[in-house]
Amino acid sequence: MFKNAYIPYGGYYTTPFCKWMGSLANVNAIELGAATSKRWFASRDIDPTLIDYLYLGVSVGQKSIFYGAPWAAAMMGAGQAPGQNITQACATATTAVFNAALAVDAGSFDTTYCLLADRPSNGPHTIWPNPNGPGGEVIAENWNMDNIAADPATGKDMLTTAENVAREHGFSREQADELTLRRYEQYAEALADDRAFQKRYMFPVEVAVSRKETKLVEADEGVTATSAEGLARLRAVQPDGIHTYGAQTHPADANAGIVVTTRERAAELSTDPRLAVQVVAYGHARTKPAHMPMAPATSVKRALERSGLTLDQIKTIKNHSPFIANDLHLAKALGLDANTFNNYGTSLVYGHPQAPTLARLLIEAIEETALKGGGYALVTGCAAGDSAAALIVKVG
Repeated sequence: MFKNAYIPYGGYYTTPFCKWMGSLANVNAIELGAATSKRWFASRDIDPTLIDYLYLGVSVGQKSIFYGAPWAAAMMGAGQAPGQNITQACATATTAVFNAALAVDAGSFDTTYCLLADRPSNGPHTIWPNPNGPGGEVIAENWNMDNIAADPATGKDMLTTAENVAREHGFSREQADELTLRRYEQYAEALADDRAFQKRYMFPVEVAVSRKETKLVEADEGVTATSAEGLARLRAVQPDGIHTYGAQTHPADANAGIVVTTRERAAELSTDPRLAVQVVAYGHARTKPAHMPMAPATSVKRALERSGLTLDQIKTIKNHSPFIANDLHLAKALGLDANTFNNYGTSLVYGHPQAPTLARLLIEAIEETALKGGGYALVTGCAAGDSAAALIVKVG
């Protein structure tokens, strides 16, 4: 359990999530993340030279990733800050915040910054020389499609892991469609009153259209309207499966930033000094092969154990749901009503850009908890390799 690792209230942002091959498809995610962070720092009147260390979360390689965090720090005005790259697919953000909290809590750094930036669009294709191959045939990998298609440890694709969990726990197509519709209803609540909830944390992203023209993307792109009738008409992707394309996420592009610092500095940087956001505990897990959606429940239990808290003390829960089976399993394993968590939406609806995904869920959990008057918030999510991570924060 951490004693002195805090996130300033309002010391974070996420851009809108843009469905892949959309508005952010042709911009280097690291460059865009650094430029957006620089604009955000300026909007908050925060001097980026306060940053002692940068944690750069990237799962889909970008040009110049070799220089990664130090390069990003230089671009966003924190050029004196060293840093490191963190890659853990969907759980990159929670792991970055965990590492930042460890360093601050130990006294190694005063103020750190987690920049989460990914672009599945136009993903890289890596080629390795292979002189011993037939005719010198190269070894090639499509970062996105090849890794979605198969975990090299099991040979199974990600959808198969979700269907394995659905079969093992007896989840039905009707349950899947019903809960999927609920997730879209929850997202609609975030759009109410001219997106009042989202405007608490969402920062517009500026992207070049041409050499002379830029545009400002202020809201999520690519969210598909749905209905009970529309979901019922869709076919399951796998024979005898419960997941249609409506009951799973889509790739997206985005970036997000989170400051992790001491209690004193957090109070200085907060938009409301009365609201402290303490990083409390972290839990991780790996479940049995090809059953990825089962891992978050175990990571939650470990985080609760390390925090000394019980589930009934948690006021807000957010779960990354690339497949609706993720939410169905978390509810069953923890004894939750699935309709009561993931308020204001989840990655199932607004998309999944890898590193920024759990950053947005964490930020939304903080804001929802603040609206509820404070308390403990929990964010969790699966990650590639049948793994997961969970993070607990205390708001107020």
